[in-house]
Amino acid sequence: MTTVPAQTARRNVAVLVLAQALLGSQMPMIFTIGGLAGQSLASNACFATLPISLIVIGSMLSANPLSAIMQRWGRRVGFWIGSAGGAAGGIVGAFALYHGSFPLFLVGSLLTGIYMSAHGFYRFAAADTASDSFRPKAISYVMAGGLASAIIGPQVVKATADAFVIPFMGTYIAVIAVNGLGALLFLALDIPAPERQSEDSDRGRSRWQLLTTPRIAVAVICATVSYALMNLVMTSTPLAVVGCGFTQNHAADVVTAHVLAMFVPSFFTGHLIARFGVERIMGAGLFILAAAGIVGLAGVELENFFVALVLLGLGWNFGFIGATTMLAGSHTPAERGRMQGMNDFIVFGGVTLASLASGGLMNCSGGSPVEGWNAVNLAMVPALLLAGGSLLWLALRQNKEVTS
Repeated sequence: MTTVPAQTARRNVAVLVLAQALLGSQMPMIFTIGGLAGQSLASNACFATLPISLIVIGSMLSANPLSAIMQRWGRRVGFWIGSAGGAAGGIVGAFALYHGSFPLFLVGSLLTGIYMSAHGFYRFAAADTASDSFRPKAISYVMAGGLASAIIGPQVVKATADAFVIPFMGTYIAVIAVNGLGALLFLALDIPAPERQSEDSDRGRSRWQLLTTPRIAVAVICATVSYALMNLVMTSTPLAVVGCGFTQNHAADVVTAHVLAMFVPSFFTGHLIARFGVERIMGAGLFILAAAGIVGLAGVELENFFVALVLLGLGWNFGFIGATTMLAGSHTPAERGRMQGMNDFIVFGGVTLASLASGGLMNCSGGSPVEGWNAVNLAMVPALLLAGGSLLWLALRQNKEVTS
């Protein structure tokens, strides 16, 4: 990683924490209302969560180009492009709601994905200038900035969703303002761009060699599963809450609790990783995700939704921060651009499949919201088995290498 004074590294983390708090608030805003707005515009209820899926597809398609841009011109340029994409998504989304156009609404969602992809690189940017000992804490602190976004986002939804005659249009206008203000934060970011590689310099491992490195492979699998399952369940939650007889405000409160659970643990996740090891924390995250599914299947009372979504957020935190820490320590600066872009392409590819499946499972499995919600939670099982099996395989492999 690039060597810079410790004070600069800490200032970069502070800037990224603020960006996570302010710019990150648009994600709970959009995830709270995206499915409901889609349901109001789509001709078929099975397509209600398609706008969320298009956000994730936009993230997946943007990951490699944004990573290459950051590798060449630095993080600041990439983050500004992300903010521009988020603002463009807000503009097109508001325009689509005004005209009642579902296809145009999907275009706005696709543009929002550019921001979501850039947002995903905040955690890697925190590691760029951090020392080995500070790295897990830096990643964790930046993720903790989502605590403020968890409070800001849903509250903005409550204040703006019905601010205009057209439902939800006010929220998308607020998204535009958030991106404009948040982009100014990156003026204070000081992360040197990686040195240009000469023709005869060592460019590191190929993409295939990177992906077949055991620690990298397991990190990518666990990051993908943690994020995909979080998205699978969270995308369906507002539809399930409202479908089971509760209000939109109840849905916003459940999402608030979920996002708080995603980010509050970040204040100590880095310390837990340093003390107990990244593999144990990742394993704990997968176990908690499984517990979230069990609680979700146990009933559709409001308390069940709250507890299941809190567990879902906590499991995501341990699994995703753990996987990010493992990945950040497994590649060289020369490999950063291709590995981080490839990682997020795979992660958001899995999230895309999850978000596409979410609406179909929720609205088209069985004849009631309860049956749809149960189908969403049961769909977690195969992915958890894959991630848990890969983590166990890595642990056995490492133990064998130590004893041999």
